[in-house]
Amino acid sequence: MVVKTNTKHNSKDNLKKINPTGVLVLEDGTFFKGKGLGYESTTTGEVCFNTSITGYQEIISDPSYAGQIINFTFPHIGNVGANNDDHESDKIWTRGVIFNSEISNPSNYRALKHLDNWLKKNKIVGIAGLDTRSLTNFIRDKGAPKGTISFSKKGKFNINKLKNLSIKWNGLKNLDLAEQVTTKKNYKWAGFKTWKKESRFIKNKIKSFKIIAIDYGIKKNILRYFSDFKCEIYIVPCKTSAEKILKMNPDGIFLSNGPGDPAATGKYAIKTIKTLIKKEVPIFGICLGHQILGLALGAKTKKMKLGHRGANHPVKNLTNSNVEITSQNHGFEIVKESLPKNIEITHKSLFDGCIEGIRLKNKPVFSVQYHPESNPGPQDSVYLFQEFINSIKKNAKKKRS
Repeated sequence: MVVKTNTKHNSKDNLKKINPTGVLVLEDGTFFKGKGLGYESTTTGEVCFNTSITGYQEIISDPSYAGQIINFTFPHIGNVGANNDDHESDKIWTRGVIFNSEISNPSNYRALKHLDNWLKKNKIVGIAGLDTRSLTNFIRDKGAPKGTISFSKKGKFNINKLKNLSIKWNGLKNLDLAEQVTTKKNYKWAGFKTWKKESRFIKNKIKSFKIIAIDYGIKKNILRYFSDFKCEIYIVPCKTSAEKILKMNPDGIFLSNGPGDPAATGKYAIKTIKTLIKKEVPIFGICLGHQILGLALGAKTKKMKLGHRGANHPVKNLTNSNVEITSQNHGFEIVKESLPKNIEITHKSLFDGCIEGIRLKNKPVFSVQYHPESNPGPQDSVYLFQEFINSIKKNAKKKRS
């Protein structure tokens, strides 16, 4: 149910009537009442929606959601519980979660915890019982708002105070979140491949290529796919200099996904990437890495009204006219009109036409806005990892000749 705070009497009456333990208050004063869940506290962030019908644990643990409150449009959340295999990062950065219905009891052979207990352990504030369709329509009409979730078992809320928390929060624009979520020191990926039902996680024993991944908020499934393609992966902090990266003698360099405003992260990342491009090392970027690559090549980025978040986004590959169903999570995009002439647009969204992939015409450098590693989502775009490996092989052959 949605209530406007410009009618204070009605707001108080309605809150008392249903005795809610949770409330979501948006910056314009609109609030939604429901049942608090997860960690009992108050949290503020940008409210976005995700249309995926699977993979809630992977979504919540994706570092790209740092600073955000996720409104899940799929009504049944929690039915497979939570486990130790589906984390996309070691720490959860999502600010809060919104569900239509109360969390389902788990019924899955992999479940180790009830989702509510998992949220409590990771200090994630949540609310259920909302009309998530109405909230989604609100976001579609007005853009992703700032909002505050408060969970109190006593059911007492100061709506104006919560509204002011939403208003005073600075938002994601001009915010560098990569420096918060990045690894603090270099490490080597353990080599686990993508999960298989028969074998679960197994380690890659063949190490044909050395990849240096710059961590702006990297997902574990990206590292698993590199292991599938026989790569040895070293992850470095987002502020690592180009000189230090090149001393590690990489066969290829990966620019990871991550949260926040690419222009803010670009204040230190652009210089690094420009230097790496000059050295003729193959480069592949995903999501935030794609946006920062665009900035390094001379393009501009901007914040989107809604962003793209879900596992059903159609993207057209402009090099072969194939359509891929993709997993996406981004609130910023490269401005098409700002692209230099030496950049080719390789992919575009069939939802709104925004740029989903670019390639530097004269060097082995390319990126995509979406998530070919999925988790959750379709696997139509895994071929991009193979394309990166092919560019590494081609570059090595060129050096030998």
